[in-house]
Amino acid sequence: MYIAQEESFGPVMVISKFKNGDVDGVLRRANATEYGLASGVFTKDISKALYISEKLEAGTVFINTYNKTDVAAPFGGFKMSGFGKDLGKLLSPSFISHLRVLINERTT
Repeated sequence: MYIAQEESFGPVMVISKFKNGDVDGVLRRANATEYGLASGVFTKDISKALYISEKLEAGTVFINTYNKTDVAAPFGGFKMSGFGKDLGKLLSPSFISHLRVLINERTT
């Protein structure tokens, strides 16, 4: 799916189906892109969400929320989505990658 492989800047969300329990297949599809700025995981199982967030190749992972962040916190992407971390001292992605995980503990 073209839209799931591009880095769109706008009100775009890709929601895709997967077989129950096929977390590794979902991770393969999510990581099969040149980009990795941010991603979102929506689930009632926080252990599964944390497992997925560790495996996603994205600079920021939102859990049960999206785009709720502190604008003063360092941010940046993986792969072709950014170079280093803006607003922080973490400017060498070739040596280390840093991941931000934001969790909304309140589910509606």
